[in-house]
Amino acid sequence: MVEEIRLGDIIKTRKPHPCGCDEWKVIRTGADIKIRCSKCSRIVMLDRETYLKRKKALLVRGPEPDMP
Repeated sequence: MVEEIRLGDIIKTRKPHPCGCDEWKVIRTGADIKIRCSKCSRIVMLDRETYLKRKKALLVRGPEPDMP
């Protein structure tokens, strides 16, 4: 089953970022996932497979996407 990734999801990663924070917000989805560090606002772009490996937990679920 494919895991749904929504804009606005806040995730916890397995290892902390060098700034010390391990919470990230999803700001773009698609073939690649773009996430922003909650502490220093650094943006990282990961392919979906790497994103799923690095994700430890889903802390906050993003809003339901609008369907036309």
